[in-house]
Amino acid sequence: MGIQDIIEGKRQWRAHMTRVKALPPDYQIVYKEIQRYVFKVGPVDLLDGPLLSGILDFFEEGVAAGKGVLELIGDDVATFCDDLIKDSRTYADIHQESISRKPGTAEK
Repeated sequence: MGIQDIIEGKRQWRAHMTRVKALPPDYQIVYKEIQRYVFKVGPVDLLDGPLLSGILDFFEEGVAAGKGVLELIGDDVATFCDDLIKDSRTYADIHQESISRKPGTAEK
């Protein structure tokens, strides 16, 4: 990864966060909770995938339709997030695999 890639990544992230800040306050709060959750639990391909931008698109459509954020995702943010990443390999999966291997065996 070169310096240009880093600069472009930061530019894209700032543009993404500008879109988040344009959301109504309740949407912003829920988005930040989702972001915190997925950064912690983390699908392995989070940075390469469209997860966060897809959520943002979904929220922008909800705002345009005049819906409240909880109408879109339900009352439980964690359950919503778990449903989003249920088919993704997470860092928690990798950790669980590493502790369940027999001692002295190498990872493939």
